Amino acid sequence: QVQLVESGGGSVQAGGSLRLACAASGYTDSSNCMGWFRQAPGKEREGVAAIYIDVGDTYYADSVKGRFTISQDNAKKTLYLQMDSLKVDDTATYYCVAGEYCGVGYYAWGQGTQVTVSS
Repeated sequence: QVQLVESGGGSVQAGGSLRLACAASGYTDSSNCMGWFRQAPGKEREGVAAIYIDVGDTYYADSVKGRFTISQDNAKKTLYLQMDSLKVDDTATYYCVAGEYCGVGYYAWGQGTQVTVSS
């Protein structure tokens, strides 16, 4: 099993930046893809970004392209999400996920970290 623990959430003003981190532990060998989802109150869950661990291919939702950057530190088994030029609409709980393929289904989810962007 894979365990994922997010950190780095918080409150920031619009235009500011935050960096989320996700530490992975357990059996991670089959976690070829890792990514981030978010969910705001009253809204559907949204895939934000994903990365294939071995080759580094990345994917982003249109709503965050050019503002968010997903990256990894394989030695530390840690996934990051650098969030710049934050908007009020980015306010949500952000979840780290892991799976065999990006966009198909994720078998591990973190507990979530709250990001609040104020105007």
